[in-house]
Amino acid sequence: MDLRCDVAESPVYDDRRNCLFFVDIGRGTLHRADLSGADHIEWSLEGGACSLGLAWSGRLVLAQRDRIVLFDPESGAIVRQIAAIEADRPDTRLNDSKVGPDGAFWVGTMHEVAVDRRPIASLYRVTPTGAVERKIENIVCSNGLAWSADGTVLFHSDSRGPWIDRWRFDPATGELSGRKRLADLDEASGRPDGAATDVAGNYWSAGVSAGVINCFSPEGRLIKAHPFPVPAPTMPCFAGPDRQTLFVTSLRPAGTLKESRAGGIFAARSPMAGTPVHRFDDRRL
Repeated sequence: MDLRCDVAESPVYDDRRNCLFFVDIGRGTLHRADLSGADHIEWSLEGGACSLGLAWSGRLVLAQRDRIVLFDPESGAIVRQIAAIEADRPDTRLNDSKVGPDGAFWVGTMHEVAVDRRPIASLYRVTPTGAVERKIENIVCSNGLAWSADGTVLFHSDSRGPWIDRWRFDPATGELSGRKRLADLDEASGRPDGAATDVAGNYWSAGVSAGVINCFSPEGRLIKAHPFPVPAPTMPCFAGPDRQTLFVTSLRPAGTLKESRAGGIFAARSPMAGTPVHRFDDRRL
């Protein structure tokens, strides 16, 4: 999809609608693109759009700058606010998010002061009732959330650490334990941006600074660094009825030539299916 977004992020496959939802953080827009290529809808949202997840009701759970809301893609309107996060911190904003196997919305913040990025951000767990729990602290830019197929492993990264960690995860309670460093990275190997997992437990990380998609084994061995057609991939997503089409969003760096496809969404066939997408349990809201 040659959209040339400022910062395309957070692609999520909706199997009920056979479409891809994603955001353009730079322009504060939410997008829906049918995999058939027949339709593309864009919503411009007051309060911005940082990342999203699917909900049981068919609505979307959306992270804006400092709040979590429910968005109805049928009416194109925000239905309600679920929670506010770090609303008193003008130097942070919400960033990467995903719905976990526990039915909660997991979302992290990032320190947004480019000249002095510091580890003041956190990762949060937000329940459908609006309860907010801080789970991990001392992060510069929370990113890379993804779970193993059985829901017992959580992967998480700090794009400015830059590192990738794995945790034991209880899908019934959302409790974390047994933190382990999966990989330490740098600019040349690819600072870890958004990520996804496949059914074999491999972790696919967008190496935003190196123009690669890094595929790591569950133990942290680099299986392959896949070259990307534009300089800055931001997040992979497995999609399609068989979850074997890998869609990857990208950003458009300042000064990019007009003819460059940077900021678009790219697709390739994957040898392995991705893990199923979880849904936010909003059935009582």
